[in-house]
Amino acid sequence: MYDVIVVGARISGASTAMLLARAGYRVLLLDRAKFPGGKGAATNLVHPPGILRLKRWGLLDEVAATGCPPIHSYGLQSGPVHLMAKLPAVEGVAEAYSPERRKLDEILLQAAVKAGAELREQVALRELLTDEQGTVIGVRAETEDRTPLVAHARLVVGADGSNSTVARLVGAEKYESHPVLNKSHWSYWAGLPHDGKVRTYRHRHRHAFTWPTHDGLTIVGVALPVKDFKAAPDEERDATVIAAFEDVDPEFAARLRETRRADTWMTGAVPNFLRHCHGPGWALVGDAGYTRDPITAAGITDALRGAELLAEAVEPALSGDRDLTAALTDYARRRDALVSGHFRYTRDHAAIADYNREELEFIRAMARSPQHGSGMVGMFATIVPPAEFYSPANIHALFDHIPAGPEPGWKIRMVRWLVRGAPRHLPPATRLADRLIAANLGSMGAFLLGSPVARAA
Repeated sequence: MYDVIVVGARISGASTAMLLARAGYRVLLLDRAKFPGGKGAATNLVHPPGILRLKRWGLLDEVAATGCPPIHSYGLQSGPVHLMAKLPAVEGVAEAYSPERRKLDEILLQAAVKAGAELREQVALRELLTDEQGTVIGVRAETEDRTPLVAHARLVVGADGSNSTVARLVGAEKYESHPVLNKSHWSYWAGLPHDGKVRTYRHRHRHAFTWPTHDGLTIVGVALPVKDFKAAPDEERDATVIAAFEDVDPEFAARLRETRRADTWMTGAVPNFLRHCHGPGWALVGDAGYTRDPITAAGITDALRGAELLAEAVEPALSGDRDLTAALTDYARRRDALVSGHFRYTRDHAAIADYNREELEFIRAMARSPQHGSGMVGMFATIVPPAEFYSPANIHALFDHIPAGPEPGWKIRMVRWLVRGAPRHLPPATRLADRLIAANLGSMGAFLLGSPVARAA
C-alpha cells in the first residue's frame, strides 16, 4: 500500500514524487518510458519562479552545472519599438535558465529516487481501481513484457501530459478550452554570442525568438499563425526562420547566415485548456491539468509550481491533519488563482496579432520606464500577474513616460489629458480614460479594468 502513486515521471511527476517522498510518504512513480531516453520537444526555458523552486529544493547548482548560462533580461521588439529589461526578482531570484530538457528530467528523477520514491519504468497504465463509492484507490498497469502490475494508494496523481490517461479514465472535463493558435519551428544554433538575454520579436504576424541554452548553443525559432505554417525540409525552414529575423533584426539574421544550425528543426503546436484537476482519490498536475500555448515558454515553470502546490496541499491530508477531499479542493482553487490570468494573457499573445499604434506607443513608454519595462517582461515570465500590471494605477503612471507633442497621436494625447490634466474632482473623466485606453490597446486592454491582484511567486 502506497500513500501516493504518480503516473508520469518527467517534470511535474518527478517533482511531485520527490516532494512527497522527502516528506516521508511512500510514493510509487510510474512511466511508460525507459530513462534516460526521449527528446523533450520543449524550448527549455525556465522562468525565475521555476528557478526559485529548483533553488528551494537544492537542485539549482546541478542545473547550472549542466552548461546553461544564467539569463537576466527579456526583450520585445516590434518594428521600431525595442524593449529590453531586467527580470524582476522573486524572493531574491532574478535569473532564468534554459537547460537541456533531458538533463533536467534526469536531475529531477534522480532527486525523487534519492528521496525514496520507487520508480517503475516501461509501465503503462491500463485502469484505475475504485471502491464502491467510486473513489480511486489504485492502478492496474502492465510492464513492457505485459506482466500485470496492481498497486493501491490513498491518492493517484496524473502527471502524464496533456493527453493524460489518468484524466481520460476519470473523465476530467476541460474548460476554457481553445484550439491551437499557432505553430512554431525551432532548433539549436552554434556559434552565436551568449549575452544573457531572451529576445522576442512581433512583426507581420510572426513571433521570432532566441535565447542562450545549454552547451554553448542558442535556441532560434519562429511561431506563425496556423494558416501560415507550412511543413518543409530543413533547408526551407532555415530560409523561413532567417527571413523572419531579417525583417526585424537584420544584424542577427546576418549572424545566422554566418554560423550554423546544430540540430534538426522541431515543430510545436499546443492547444489551450484547463481541466478539472481533482476528484475522489485523484489529482492532475502539470500539462495533465493545464496546458497553454508555448509562446510564453512557461510549461516547465508551470510544472514546477504545480508540483509544489499539489504537494503542499495534500501533505497535511496524508499525515492525517486534514481531509483529503478538502485538501484537493484547495489545491484546485489555488491552481486556478495562480494560472488563470497568465492563461488568458498567453492565449491572447498566441494569436500573434500585430500591435496597433497605441499599443506600440505604450510599449515604447515601457521601454523608457525601468519599472514598467521590468513589469512587462515579468508578466511574460509568469512573475507579475496581468491584472496587476494592467491595473489603472500602473497604466496611469505609464503616461509620465509618454512625451508631450504630436508624436504619440491624438488618441494618446486625449487620454493623457483625461488621466493627468482633467480636474481631480471629476472621477468620471478617469473612468472614461480607462475605457478609452482599454478600447485602443487590443488584447492588452482586456486586462485594464480588472482588479489588481497580489504578485504571485
